Amino acid sequence: MTSVVDVTETRVWRDSRAVALLMAATLTVMANATISPALPGLQHLFADDPHAAMLTRLLVPAPSLSIALLAPLTGLAVDRFGRRFLLLTGILLFVVSGSAGLYLPDLPTIFMSRMILGVAVAFIMTAQTALIGDYFTGETRSALTGLQISARNFGGLVFILLAGSVAAISPRLAFGVYGLAVLVLPLTWMAIVEPRRTLPIRQAGHETGTGEPVRRRLLFMGLMAVQSLTNMIFFIMPTQLPFFLDARGYHSATLTGMTLSILMLAGGCLALLYTRIQRTIGYAGVFAFGYAAMAIGFLLLVLSPPLFLTFAGAASIGAGYAFVSPTFVTITLNLAPSHRRGVAGGILTASVFIGQFCSPLLSTPAVSGFGYDGLFFGAVVVLTIMAIAALSSTVMRSR
Repeated sequence: MTSVVDVTETRVWRDSRAVALLMAATLTVMANATISPALPGLQHLFADDPHAAMLTRLLVPAPSLSIALLAPLTGLAVDRFGRRFLLLTGILLFVVSGSAGLYLPDLPTIFMSRMILGVAVAFIMTAQTALIGDYFTGETRSALTGLQISARNFGGLVFILLAGSVAAISPRLAFGVYGLAVLVLPLTWMAIVEPRRTLPIRQAGHETGTGEPVRRRLLFMGLMAVQSLTNMIFFIMPTQLPFFLDARGYHSATLTGMTLSILMLAGGCLALLYTRIQRTIGYAGVFAFGYAAMAIGFLLLVLSPPLFLTFAGAASIGAGYAFVSPTFVTITLNLAPSHRRGVAGGILTASVFIGQFCSPLLSTPAVSGFGYDGLFFGAVVVLTIMAIAALSSTVMRSR
């Protein structure tokens, strides 16, 4: 007997709008982590720069800063000027700014191109989140949020493996992978149409939802804080893993790409099961399971250097992160009224990338003071507390 979830996911794959949005989703993970395998090579390439050590680490989360600053404003623009235009503009800007590292002369200018890349991602993610809320409801929306995380992870797997391979030839070649985003444009252009809004654009600005319960607003604010913390911890992997492996004696961009690809593959596979598992254990259960998996993953990194423990740890972290991520999107879209989905999506996007940008700013000094084992064990403690809090919420609700 075919389950409701199976039928729903089949319908999603037959919808060209959903496929286009899933293809666009692959670009968001590509924005930051793709160049991770090239970081040690870039640091050596620009060794004459006195700030090379910090700047190379900041190249991965650099888009996060501009996304964090601009995403709420982008959300307003999406609600006012429409979703389709900003989505297509974002993809074009993504191709141009992402590949700029192929030819820019130094780290500061490459860093600026990464900031511009963040503007492109802000357009893409905010418009995409709003379109999911506009086009789909109920089980279909829930299924699509899970498939979106899978698309990001499987896309990230391909891009990071490719970047790791070409970075072994030259670290600059990793930036060329961003040019592949041009392949997303044709289907997006044909499939995505501007949806009808529940409220006309000119009225939406006046109906601000002042009657919404205070509890919903507090829940939304708390959700964004947890989302930011989650991404800050997760982003230890693409920003510190290359240097962690280097310190362990594995001087290989290909190995970094392989480890991050295992992380992406595990996350992509588990996210395919998101709808089924969420229906069984609920949102709080999803958070408890996901944070516990991430805690186990960082604990395995503490127990390495055996390489299989590093691979197992990366897989556990990727699976846990991919499991909790769709929940933030689903709850946000359920909380936001239709004419405020752009703003809600913008704030959601900002919270993700605030955490990502802050990650190396906090983790790099932690490594200097306590070493990689100290950093990873600190992540274990925080994630364990988060898992226990979610589990306690589940137990209290069951009574």
